[in-house]
Amino acid sequence: MKKSTISHRLASHVAQLRRHREAGMSTAEYAVGTIAACAFAALLLAVIKSGAVQGLVTTVITTALSVSL
Repeated sequence: MKKSTISHRLASHVAQLRRHREAGMSTAEYAVGTIAACAFAALLLAVIKSGAVQGLVTTVITTALSVSL
């Protein structure tokens, strides 16, 4: 075999190994991202349901509706 053929085959094999090594990563990344998004949504829901935030939102809405032009 020629040297260029060997190096080409080696490069092709290395590229194939890299593709297979990372084949399952996107699924794991999506799973972690989904769990993080759900955790953030639960935290946001807890904050919004707290009395202090509800009072603040009520005050802002009441003030906005009572402004006379």
